[in-house]
Amino acid sequence: MSKKAAQHHTSAAEHHENAARHHREASKHHEAGNHESAAHHAHTAAGHLHHATHHTEEAAKAHAEEYGNKKGKGANA
Repeated sequence: MSKKAAQHHTSAAEHHENAARHHREASKHHEAGNHESAAHHAHTAAGHLHHATHHTEEAAKAHAEEYGNKKGKGANA
């Protein structure tokens, strides 16, 4: 896999991990009745998911750029 694609996969994973952390915080605040903080963490989690999706798409593009145009290689040739 290209280094560029690998970097995007790593970034996507990090954003997913951050989103999960913010969802956990939102849950804690919601249970405590602190709805403003819960909403803040939920919104931040959504932003991380958006960034994760972007990096996933960029990883796929980088993979296609490196391997998509090689004729006679692989099962999809």
